Amino acid sequence: MGKALEQHQIAGYRDQGYIFPVPVMTPEEAAGHRARLEAAEAARGPMHYVVKPYLVFSSAWEIARHPALLDAVEDILGPDILLWDSAYVIKEAYDQRHVSWHQDLTYWGLDRDELVTAWVALSPARPDTGGMKMLPGSHRAGALPHRDTYDPVNILHRGQEVTAAFDETAAVDVVLAPGEASLHHGWVMHASHGNPSDDRRIGLTLQYLTPRVRQTKTDRESATLVRGQDRYGHFRPEPAFKTDFAPVNLAFQQEVERLKHEVYDTN
Repeated sequence: MGKALEQHQIAGYRDQGYIFPVPVMTPEEAAGHRARLEAAEAARGPMHYVVKPYLVFSSAWEIARHPALLDAVEDILGPDILLWDSAYVIKEAYDQRHVSWHQDLTYWGLDRDELVTAWVALSPARPDTGGMKMLPGSHRAGALPHRDTYDPVNILHRGQEVTAAFDETAAVDVVLAPGEASLHHGWVMHASHGNPSDDRRIGLTLQYLTPRVRQTKTDRESATLVRGQDRYGHFRPEPAFKTDFAPVNLAFQQEVERLKHEVYDTN
């Protein structure tokens, strides 16, 4: 047994490429984080896909470092954990934008797959709200060919989609209540439909990796150590969070966002 996960859950992650639900916080705590997010949006504008919100926003910072979440990530990755990326992924009510079948690691430029993506629900995530679906065991095939569609109703930056043949009927819906998370492997195929419901579907996605991982596309990549030690130094350190939307953190976040579009959206 691990710190947060049972042995069968850890084995299931290795075999299927994902696990859910992982309890992180109570529904009341999740509602509080949603309220803080929506207050920030009312004051500053949309937070959907803003790069690394944990750098500038206390709610994202607290979720990213939540002990229950890090315990589960540690059960998969081990004791040394870097927080590498994050974003709110929000589908508005009646939003028909979708996410095509893809693998996360396709364009990220990392030299190994010692990475876990956590998806923390701040509103119900179900098929009828545009929740994710996963293809069990698809991570075991490694990288599959993709094409860029630049579909305007695709939430992904490049509209990337897997071109290899697969059986979509084998997909499993990821159902999460507010405060629950899913964990998935960087090569597992996943997708989601639009949100036909009358409520927003809000999730905070977080990418954690081991310090052994190296970025191959740039030497300007950054990350924050959230547990254990970094004996490798492959990533630039990031400014510690202090207050919401502090100018120094905002400036760093803007630099990171420019880098992301420069390196990942054009290569």
